[in-house]
Amino acid sequence: MTDTRTLLDRARVHRDSGDQITAARLFAEAAEQEPDATSILTDLALAQFHSAALPAAETTARRLVDLAPADAYAHVLLGRTLARQGRHREAVPHLRLATTMTGEWADLLHESEARAAATA
Repeated sequence: MTDTRTLLDRARVHRDSGDQITAARLFAEAAEQEPDATSILTDLALAQFHSAALPAAETTARRLVDLAPADAYAHVLLGRTLARQGRHREAVPHLRLATTMTGEWADLLHESEARAAATA
């Protein structure tokens, strides 16, 4: 079994070179070794999002929000993942919370609010 640090180093090399699929696989292996490590889960969810593995990204982001409910970026990851799947109504509360917590990401919130209203 490869140690976590090596997996993370390899995953970051792949992520930085644009190979999000391999990065996600390696981050997933690291997350299996350290399932409560929020930094690993954040990298995993982001790689899954960028590789369009949206159901997996949603699952990972939900786990991250459960582990760290005060982490605004975890809510952004979940909100962006839901929005990318066309689930804007579900995305809005997470994006609103993140925006309220940090003052950032208002553009993502407003876009999802508008799309949610258009489908209501």
